Formats: sequence, structure tokens, C-alpha cells
Amino acid sequence: MINKRMFKMASVALSASLLFACSNESGQESSTEKTIAYEETKTQIDSMVNYQDDDLYSEVENAEKIQLNGTEAGFDSSAAVIFEENTLTIKAGGTYMISGNLDDGQISIDSEDKKTVRLVLDGVDINSSDTAAINVVNAEKTVISLEEGTENIISDGEQYVYEDSDTDEPNAAIFSKDDLTINGSGSLIVDGNYNNGITSKDELKITGGDIQITAVDDGLMGRDLVAVTAGTIAIEAGGDGIKTSNDKDAAKGNIALEDGEFSIVSGNDGIQSIASLYITDGTFTIAAGGGSPETVETSENMMRAPQEETETTEETAKETTSDSKKGIKATMAIAISGGTFDIDSLDDAVHSDGDVTIGGGEWEIATGDDGIHANNVALIQGGSIEVAKSNEALEADNITINDGTLILTAADDGINVSGGSTMMPGGAMPETAAGGNTAAEETSADAEAEATDETEETEAAEEELETKLSINGGFVSVNAAGDGLDSNGSIEMNGGTVLVNGPTENMNGSLDYDGTLLIEGGLLIAAGSSGMLQAASEESAQSSIVMTFPETQAAGTLVHVEDSKGTVIATFAPVKEFQAIFISSPDLKVDSSYSLSTGGTSSGEAENGLYTEGEYQGGTKMVDFTLTETVTWLDENGVTEAAAGGMGPGGGFGGGTPPASGNFTPPTENGEMPSGEGGGRPEGNMGGVFENLDEATRAKAQEIMQQMMNGTLTQDEAATKMKEIGIEMPSKEKPEAEAAQ
Repeated sequence: MINKRMFKMASVALSASLLFACSNESGQESSTEKTIAYEETKTQIDSMVNYQDDDLYSEVENAEKIQLNGTEAGFDSSAAVIFEENTLTIKAGGTYMISGNLDDGQISIDSEDKKTVRLVLDGVDINSSDTAAINVVNAEKTVISLEEGTENIISDGEQYVYEDSDTDEPNAAIFSKDDLTINGSGSLIVDGNYNNGITSKDELKITGGDIQITAVDDGLMGRDLVAVTAGTIAIEAGGDGIKTSNDKDAAKGNIALEDGEFSIVSGNDGIQSIASLYITDGTFTIAAGGGSPETVETSENMMRAPQEETETTEETAKETTSDSKKGIKATMAIAISGGTFDIDSLDDAVHSDGDVTIGGGEWEIATGDDGIHANNVALIQGGSIEVAKSNEALEADNITINDGTLILTAADDGINVSGGSTMMPGGAMPETAAGGNTAAEETSADAEAEATDETEETEAAEEELETKLSINGGFVSVNAAGDGLDSNGSIEMNGGTVLVNGPTENMNGSLDYDGTLLIEGGLLIAAGSSGMLQAASEESAQSSIVMTFPETQAAGTLVHVEDSKGTVIATFAPVKEFQAIFISSPDLKVDSSYSLSTGGTSSGEAENGLYTEGEYQGGTKMVDFTLTETVTWLDENGVTEAAAGGMGPGGGFGGGTPPASGNFTPPTENGEMPSGEGGGRPEGNMGGVFENLDEATRAKAQEIMQQMMNGTLTQDEAATKMKEIGIEMPSKEKPEAEAAQ
């Protein structure tokens, strides 16, 4: 099935993913890169938004003055205005300054000369009990100007009365069938008691004003465009806070926010674009879907087999989108170069069905699902991003981190390269934006031909896209209960600093990849459990060490590595308990000698557990060693070797390719993991589960493990079945100390 809109907009999504494509290996975001990020996003905005002179506030001249007085209206007899049955109808373009109150009435704009109508609200209170309070029926464009120092109140009733039973418009307290602009410095209070607060069926622009909206459904909606350059906008909406809805024209339906102060409390999505979303600046406080839960639940199916795609019907699509409770969402692309963001959402904080590009900004995120999620590409080029609560903090099919500071906390994986899966937790298909067409609706031979012709270059570029996590710069700290860095493809690191804390349970690993982990530069430290431990690939240009401890080390225990001359390689204090640690540093050299110590103290100051300066003292030397290979495995006795098949001495996978979910070889009849492809010999971890079992019990255990690795059983289901036959699997529950954090 082919979605014509998705094909038409593929080039937009791909171009957004390529924004800010420069790399900064120093890990420090330069002012030049910030400028590039802004200019690239601004270029995208300028290509889709055309601000005209009348979109900006200007002094009022030659205005027709209209005084409202309850059920009456006073105006000059020469004005192109009609007042009948408590409805003030403006019939021609021009400027109209309105003041006073209108009880259970309406201002209707039905201009016959196709000129701009400017309403200057100079302190009004307009209420309509059964329709829109301001209704633009016909106009080239309507501009609502808010006079400085005035308060203007617009409200509607809970039920509308339509002349035609087939009509569902207007549906907002302020409704326009044509372009609508709001400017000025006064205040506008809108109560959308029937459905939406403010709706434009064409373009909606805001260049100023203090706007406060409450709405039963959506707060602020522009079908073709929502664009904001300034103003203070506060929204409380039962549906979406800000949205676009044009799913028919691939060039429309975008949101462009260049500045302003936004406070959004929404029952569904905070900001939702049917096409693409671009932000260059502004302050955003968003609470979507009631905010994040106190405890984040991880995906129910932690290990699931590939599933066949099922056809998405219009009915299922509507059900899915109505439940969307994301902070910021777009169907095609999200590109953000700056701003301040405080997002608390039940679902993903930032979500795109296409690509996400972040080139800057200050971010504080708490979410019940993913912090930042892209179905295709996620590119982090700068900014300070803290995900304090999430299921998975950063997820996409392809992730590149070039710069920025990322502090990521996750109940499941910290960073997850999902590898092209279109399945959501529980097997559901990914959602389309509200009101969007489903693939089934858009499929036809003509649509396929048109899509193929228009996106030939884009498709070619996408074919070259790998399932990969690329880290080229920046500072990344991960605190994960699941895998720390997880890629269903490969991982490549060329620069920057990455610190991984967790997991603590043995069915996940601090590093988890299916292809290769190539380290060409940068500092990578990953501390966690040893049950599924992986190290770097032997093909890496930069050396690394893997230390497994005979006992679990307490959270906060320092690990210190120095060379034979006393030069510090790394001093790190994991925030969680750990039994293995992986360290790769440019300062580790083959044929050089080093020592590794634990405990003790450092006189320096730590950044997320990493000490860059200061004197280390009081620790216990665990091992002296000499690097002889790209990846050197250590235990308390010194240098050891990874077992055949890539399995590390601690029971996990070493360098190279770990067994794929469908190629897992269960334990042998002796209770050991086999060597070779997909095997290895665990010591003290999962291998011990199968020791000293009778033949029948071992056979049942082997079958359960194979089902779990195939994806037909979740880890919880496998643990339950194991318990039924008298086997305790390693627990995935968080330690009490961790749960209390």
C-alpha cells in the first residue's frame, strides 16, 4: 500500500534530516553551528510562509468605528455594515474599530470585494450562544488587531444550531473560511465551549498579542498553515493545543514557529502538524495527555518477532490518532534550531512519522513513552537535552549525534536504533496524524506512478540509509534500565563523550548491537550487568578494555584506569550497581601497560560521574595489564579471552556480531552455552540456570529460552514458565535503591 502524501513529502522529510549536517568532534556547540542551524530552519520557514505588511500591526488610520451596546450597534450610515437580529455583518474590505459588548450575537464578515478586512478590537465582549462569535464567511484575508491595553473576550455556547443538517461549520468561537491573522499587543480571551477556540480553514498567522484560549476540542487550528512570530499564547484544550489539518495538498499543513511564549495544556497532542513542523525560537511549556505517569511502564513485548503489516483502515486510524497524547508531533518532519522546551507528556515528547532534526535549544522532557522519536532519521546537532523520565529516551531507525549535551534517563533502552520496524508496543501500527488519509485510501495505480516519478531521488537516498547509531561529537549520559545503547544495526563512534549507566539485570546490556561497533575516536564508558555484555568490534581503530568483576559493585564505586606512568585514562563512578565496565579512550594504546582500580576517592569534580581532573587515591588495585589487542578482556586475574562465538567471559557477547534473535542456540545438555555462531560460555550468569538439571527439565528450559529469543515469549512470560519448572531467571526488576531515584 502506498500513501501518496507520504511519497510527495518524502523529499521534505529527507531534507530536514540533512539540516545542520556539519560535525563538531570537540563536543562543544559553536556559535557558527548555532547560526547554521537557525539559518537552515529559517530558510525552510521562508519557503512556506509569506508575511505581508498587513500581517504586522500598524497604527489605526481611517477606521470605521463601531460601538456595540448589548443588543445594538452604532456606526456611520455610510459604512459597509449591516446589523440585523444581533448579527453585525461587514460587507466590504477596510478597517473597522470595534468596542463594547454584544450579548448573544455575532460579528460576521462577508466581504464582496475580495479585499482585506481588518477588525481592530478595542475592548469587546462578544458572546454567541449557538454559533461562532466571530465568523469569517468570505474575505480575501481577515486581520484581527488587538489594541494596546485592551482586554477582548470572545465566547460561544455549548451547542450550535445549523441551517443545514449536513453542515458542520463554523465550529469555533473565532472561525474563518479564509486566511486569518492576529496581531497587536492587547489581550484576547477565547472560550471555545462548543468545539475549537480559533480555527482558520486556510492560513493562520499570529504576529503579536496576549492570547488565552480554552477549548473543548482543539485550541488553535489552521488548516493550511499555523505560523507565529511573536506573542504570548496560553491554551487549555480537550483535544490538540495547536494543529494543522490539510491532508490533501502535500505543500500545505505546516507549522512554523519563530518566536513567542507558549503554554499548552492539552488532552491530546500539544502541537500537531499534519505535515512538517519548524521552530527557530520561543518558550514552550507543554503538558499533554495529563502529563507523564509517576512510574513509566516499559514496552510489554520486550523481545518480539517481526510481524506482518496489516492494512490500516480509516476506522482504526481514527481510533489511533484520537489517543495520541504527544508533546510535539508531525507527520513528515520536525526541525528545531532553538528555543526553550519544558514538555511533560503521556506519550512521546517529540514525535515524527518522518525525521527529527534538533540543532539547538534547552530541553527538559518527562514522558510516559519516548523522549524523542522519529520513524526514520533522528539528527541531534546541538542543544541541551535532558530526558528525566521516559520509556526510551531517543529512538529512530537511524540516529546521528553530532553535537549537544544529552542527559537521558529511560525505563527501557536509553538510545534505541529500531531498525525499520513499523510496529509499536503490542503490535499496533504507527499512527497517522489526525484527519490524515490511510494507505488504503490513497492506493491506486496512478498514485503509485506519480509517487515514483516525484520521489525518485529521495528513494535512492533512503536506500543508502543504514540502520545505525552514529556518534560524532557532543556529550551523552545514559541512565537505562534496559539496554544503554541499542542498535538493531551497527554503532559507529568518531568523537564526543558517551557515558552509559545500566542495566543492572542480566537480560539487557549496556551496549547492544546486531552488526558492528566501530570506535574511531571519542570516550565511551559503559557500566552495567555482565549477562549480555558486548564490546567493540575488533575492526575498531581505537582500543578498548572490558572488565568483569567477580561480584556486583555498588553504585557510586569509582573505577580508575591509569597507565604505567600514572597518567589518568579515566575515572568514572557509575550511578547504578554494575558487574562489568567497558572503556574505550584515545589514550589506550596497544603494547602499553595500565592498571585498573576500584573504590577510593577523587579530588576532582565529576560531570555525570566522569572525573576529568583531580587526584585519585585510596582505591584498591584490581589488575595490572598490557594491551595486546584492540579489545582486551579483563577479570580479577588479569587479561583473559572472549570465548568463541563472541561471548565474553562474563556471559555476554564480545566483539563481533552477536546471535540474532532467530539464530539463538539453547544451552547444551550439560547446561553450557555452546561455542561458535550464536554461542559462548557464561560463567555465573545464564549458564548457571541450566546446571544440575535433569534431562526433562533441561529440555523444557531450552524450549522456553528458544521461544523467548524467537520473540514468541516476552521476558516476563519466559520467567513465569521457568519458575513453573523450578528455575529462577535473573530478575529484571530494578533494585530498591534504583527505584527510589
